[in-house]
Amino acid sequence: MELTKTTKKERSPLAWVPSLYLAQGLPFFAVAMVAGQMFKSMGVANDDISHWTAAIMSAWIFKPLWSPFLELASSKKIIVVSFQLIGGACLGLVAVALHMPFWFAACVVMLTLVAISSATHDVACDGLYISSLTQKEQAAYAGWTGTFFNAGRFISSGGLLLLAGYFEKTMGVVSAWTIVFCILAATMAILGLYNGWALPLAKNPASADITAQQIARTLKEVIIDFFKKPGIWVSVLFIILFRAGEAQVQTIGPLFLREARNLGGLGLSTTEVGAVYGTAGTVAFVVGSIAGGYFTSWLGLKRAILVLILAVNLPNLVFYFLSTTLPTDLTLIGAALSVEMFGYGFGFVGLILYMMQVVAPGKYQTAHYAFATGIMQLGFSLFKWISGDIQIALGYHNFFLWVLAAAVPVAILSQIIPMSASERQQAELAAAKLLPVR
Repeated sequence: MELTKTTKKERSPLAWVPSLYLAQGLPFFAVAMVAGQMFKSMGVANDDISHWTAAIMSAWIFKPLWSPFLELASSKKIIVVSFQLIGGACLGLVAVALHMPFWFAACVVMLTLVAISSATHDVACDGLYISSLTQKEQAAYAGWTGTFFNAGRFISSGGLLLLAGYFEKTMGVVSAWTIVFCILAATMAILGLYNGWALPLAKNPASADITAQQIARTLKEVIIDFFKKPGIWVSVLFIILFRAGEAQVQTIGPLFLREARNLGGLGLSTTEVGAVYGTAGTVAFVVGSIAGGYFTSWLGLKRAILVLILAVNLPNLVFYFLSTTLPTDLTLIGAALSVEMFGYGFGFVGLILYMMQVVAPGKYQTAHYAFATGIMQLGFSLFKWISGDIQIALGYHNFFLWVLAAAVPVAILSQIIPMSASERQQAELAAAKLLPVR
């Protein structure tokens, strides 16, 4: 028994951090990006794609409500591995659903289960990382978490789209996407089995001493305290509006790339979208995220926030350019999309830091950050939901002008609201840090 404990302690985080965060990224991007491309290939209309993918992704809005109850499990490892395997099984069932007469409804149900399992996994995944590593180790391996989470984007919206495009031409659309979701399912199953061996146990020490009723009472207190924060409703509005333009572009942009040229799109194949958006675009996003972090660290959030908002939104001009000129040169298209993705990565850090530094501080800092991220996802889903209807009403060309206009309210709001925590929040945070650790 002692030997097992020693082995677990000595196992390098490099043996499990990459696999842990790859398993976090793969199902997220399968729902957020791959599903939309699959529905487009199957002939689903843009408004239906935007409505249903937005509804499916609402799991990430509500995860803070059930996340405290995960503490009832004996360890975080059990939750992580279980939901990796459950997520893999549900991804496999998407492949099965494609062959049913009511395939669309069946796929929506299965993808919803993928989203719920992935959102639940996220909570335990981050908790395991934090509880298993010292603060120094957390900082040292933070780059690995982001890299392998985005490896999920690279694999899903890059490699698997390239593969889907190839099989669409050789085997047909249904068979192509069946293979893609079988690959995703098998990958998640392998990751789950590997992590069952590699992950540290990460026990929940209080699991035997707490009840569901106690957690429910604490959750109620956390929610009430969150909405008592000074200026919270303005903060909620800011968080929701921050992603107004980006949510719509991230939904309609990839569909515009696939749309037939006579309907105003670029007429790219699934393979070509994977090449220009999933690979080059992902690299640009990662580089932009790193650059945005250093830029904000140097300038400070208050001085940087307007630049960050403009960085997220102004590069959307490339879609207006593409919808106006309808180029056929893949190098030009890829370069334009890389600019957009770099700006998205660069500016998105502004919202993350706003939630961390302005909204979250206080007695329940970690829980309130989780609630803020839920509100962030609410904003994303709301604008994702309406994007298809607006695009159909305006056409692609005018839609991309509308997206630029959607950024104006948050840009104005950023200049008139506080960009630091209130004195009350700072006092509560200081008091919480002075409490003895039990």
